[in-house]
Amino acid sequence: MSDSPLLRIPAPLRSFTNGQDHLNVRGASLGELLDHLREECPDLHSRICDEQGLPRPFVRFFVGETDVDTLGGRAAAIQPTDVVSILPAVAGGRPALSLQGRLQRLRQDIPEVTPQEAFDSVRQGIPLIDVREPDEVRQGSPEGALRLGRGFLELRVEDALPEKGGPVLLLCAGGVRSLFAAESLRQLGYSDTRSVVGGFTRWKAEGVPFEVPRVLEQAERERYGRHLLMPEVGEAGQLRLLESKVLLVGAGGLGSPAAYYLAAAGVGQLTILDDDVVDRSNLQRQILHSDARVGLPKVESAKDTLSALNPSIQIHAKAERLTATNVEELLRDHDVVVDGSDNFPTRYLVNDACVQLGIPNVHGSVFRFEGQVSVFDPAAGGPCYRCLYPEPPPPGFAPSCAEAGVLGVLPGVIGTLEAVETLKVLLGTGKPLIGRVLHVDTLGPTFRTFPISRNAQCPICSEGAEFEGYVDYAQSCSVKV
Repeated sequence: MSDSPLLRIPAPLRSFTNGQDHLNVRGASLGELLDHLREECPDLHSRICDEQGLPRPFVRFFVGETDVDTLGGRAAAIQPTDVVSILPAVAGGRPALSLQGRLQRLRQDIPEVTPQEAFDSVRQGIPLIDVREPDEVRQGSPEGALRLGRGFLELRVEDALPEKGGPVLLLCAGGVRSLFAAESLRQLGYSDTRSVVGGFTRWKAEGVPFEVPRVLEQAERERYGRHLLMPEVGEAGQLRLLESKVLLVGAGGLGSPAAYYLAAAGVGQLTILDDDVVDRSNLQRQILHSDARVGLPKVESAKDTLSALNPSIQIHAKAERLTATNVEELLRDHDVVVDGSDNFPTRYLVNDACVQLGIPNVHGSVFRFEGQVSVFDPAAGGPCYRCLYPEPPPPGFAPSCAEAGVLGVLPGVIGTLEAVETLKVLLGTGKPLIGRVLHVDTLGPTFRTFPISRNAQCPICSEGAEFEGYVDYAQSCSVKV
């Protein structure tokens, strides 16, 4: 059920709504409803209201079966569940401007181009917007087109095309919806809009090149609906996530929340790497596991949990420990590595391999009530973990995990932040924590960001550094986070 009132459109006025017999228009009063109608359907508004926004003398409005004049006119209260009906005076004639009349006027106002001309223009950098719906796009679409369905075009176009001065091409199936879309964009300030005559039907018939893009299935559109509403994600970003591959080092306190949220977000392939088994002492913080799984390999427990959460993605379970001999093989071909390890030997192996392979390394660490998050990515101009800490502390020097302990919820906070940073990197949005360390003290609570610079003498990531091979450092903290 819609959370906005339903405005019924009588037949004489449907030429102004592309044939629709109802609209959902926001407004807590008739006046607000008409004001929003002016923004969303200006042609209809000008037909039923004067320049001051007052109903014209030959139009009446009813809320349910009650004349709004008896409810206060423009001040009449409208509830989200109300049905508002328009009752215009009619005399059996045709509307003042029929659909064919509008199309004739639009073709006079909106330049039309052939599919071949549009194709050539796209190759020269002119944007083309495909306004068809996803099920239509699934049959094919011009390569490089912006796929913004007609229903949300006005809401999304300014994020996709912030510059309004240049030419914009619009394409639909047959060349009609694109005319109306071109008119709407002009009202938003796009001064040079053009419609592809004959639409994609003619484009395909004339043999102009196109591609068959991957589009979201209906179940995926339902699952990731909140992402699709965000301009920073949208359908293109969600498809990017579904095509991404992320390796999570560790299925413990940090890996659990990171894996949970990356799976929920729709990262297409998650590889979980951990050679440990579930212990009852893990359950205070490692939320991927349950009491019934004590003694099982953590990666199998994690796979069962994540597959139940999102069965549409691939989960790869690898019950292995990283070593100098297998680290590159295990990390290769991933887009991001999420380091949730609990020991320095693994942390340095992950760092060194990520540098050699050019993979962003999303780092997290915890201690009692405090944690750290960063993104190490020399390929993007940032430092690596060795720029911050060139060598690990010797065994016995670092505080023992068993002696120090950790607040159970803290890995949830830090691991979730690791998931946020991973999604930012995959989507190419925001400012990942490259060249910065976020320090979290939950006792305060305080969140502080410290800048870190690339070390010009770093033996791993500095310019001209000669990699001398991976090092299996002595274990300095063997208790699992």
